[in-house]
Amino acid sequence: MECVFGLVGNGFAIVAADTSAVHSILLHKNNEDKIMVLDSHKLVAASGEPGDRVQFTEYVQKNVSLYKFRNGIPLTTAAAANFTRGELATALRKNPYSVNILMAGYDNESGASLYYIDYIATLHKVDKGAFGYGSYFSLSTMDRHYRSDMSVEEAIELVDKCILEIRSRLVIAPPNFVIKIVDKDGARDYAWRQSVKDVTTAVV
Repeated sequence: MECVFGLVGNGFAIVAADTSAVHSILLHKNNEDKIMVLDSHKLVAASGEPGDRVQFTEYVQKNVSLYKFRNGIPLTTAAAANFTRGELATALRKNPYSVNILMAGYDNESGASLYYIDYIATLHKVDKGAFGYGSYFSLSTMDRHYRSDMSVEEAIELVDKCILEIRSRLVIAPPNFVIKIVDKDGARDYAWRQSVKDVTTAVV
């Protein structure tokens, strides 16, 4: 039931993900952040088995940091995406990770970009992409309304339309979403869209 989607606009990329931590029929919490800040100008939105998702994205994050530490320059978004794809491909024939990734980044030379990487190590540069059951609705909504020259405000409006469609049409729809953006100023949180607050149980 996970929902992860993203798009590239005029000088920026936006990714959004649901924040539900689910196991079987149980909802554990509503504020799980599934979008990792890879470095100052890269974001990784991931879906899949929780253990694989957390372990693999942290592994990629540490290796991207290690490359910058060793060489004095950061990886480009394309290079980081290809590294991620290579690690998934290597693991595929040993102990595969059940994780799907949207990697968004901004480079001074090439601008904003978005990469689609699935659990069988498929890599493709896209203008818009999505994973999970929410992709049935978010992809069709983005197909209808997406433009490559969208401003941040227009892109956020489109993201909100996607969230509304998911909440309206998915049988078991995640109530809360986190939205993050990356542009020339760096990768950062943009907003949370919450319809249900996280419930804390009293200690007896």
